[in-house]
Amino acid sequence: MKIFLAPMDGLTDHIMRDTLTRIGGIDVCVTEFVRITSALLPEKVYYRMCPELHHDGKTLAGVPVRIQLLGSDPVCLAENAALAASLGAPGIDLNFGCPAKTVNRNNGGAVLLTDPDNLYNIVKTVRQGMPENTPLSAKMRLGYEDKSLALACAEAIEAGGANELVVHARTKTEGYKPPAYWDWIAKIKEVVSLPVVANGEIWTYKDYLDCKEQSQCEDVMLGRGLLSNPSLANTCKNNVHSSIATGLGSEWSVLLGDIELFFYAAREEMEPKCAAGRLKQWLRYLVREYAEAEGFFDSIRKEKSPPIISEIIKDYRSANSV
Repeated sequence: MKIFLAPMDGLTDHIMRDTLTRIGGIDVCVTEFVRITSALLPEKVYYRMCPELHHDGKTLAGVPVRIQLLGSDPVCLAENAALAASLGAPGIDLNFGCPAKTVNRNNGGAVLLTDPDNLYNIVKTVRQGMPENTPLSAKMRLGYEDKSLALACAEAIEAGGANELVVHARTKTEGYKPPAYWDWIAKIKEVVSLPVVANGEIWTYKDYLDCKEQSQCEDVMLGRGLLSNPSLANTCKNNVHSSIATGLGSEWSVLLGDIELFFYAAREEMEPKCAAGRLKQWLRYLVREYAEAEGFFDSIRKEKSPPIISEIIKDYRSANSV
């Protein structure tokens, strides 16, 4: 089985990808989306969104990073996909799932699921414009307002030549509210033959087992659940053949080391306020699984100075050392 790290705008940048792939269990990463309108973007855009291109398209832990494109112009998407592939991207992913209103108003993301024929045309044009040996995947939701076109959209994506399909088991209207309708992924698997990856509402190992049973998918894409519990991918990998639904979660003392490295990298590349904000953002997810994260978050809530925050992290690591 393979585990994918979900592309999440403003969350899974290259710093987070590096952190989570070092912790382990992830087989494939996908970048935050690159918005394509009506132009061939300069190379610097791709190197900024995917610095891993400087390292054979892989994180420092050796995990390949696919570049996700979002747009609706088939020719322009194809040209940009070809450019990204020429720069060394291990794969290209097409975004047919973003629920953001601003994206949908500009005919991008999930709104494309209202027209399967258009999906087919986009995928086919992109596939034909790319090197044959570069994988093309697509990520879709179950629909825009309802699920009536879910099967037709999946069939169109396959017919267009996609090599893999990730399905977020909710419509655009359903957003991120539980539940995820994993059984619909099983329906999609019945009408397509390409590999299908299940995504949506997988927070725990038990969720993974339930998703696997209902979706009939071995492969999953983890998003917010992996931010909340960075060892979730390892847990799913190590227990995949076990009936014991216990976690293998990292101890807080161990995770503090990863947090420190994450913040150090953020300090190196971001403005001080932004680096502090990124750490606080991640801690709000970690609070879901780690009670200790609440007190840590409270201790830096009002801090904007990276040096002070770094000292607080060191103090916490010392207090929680084993």
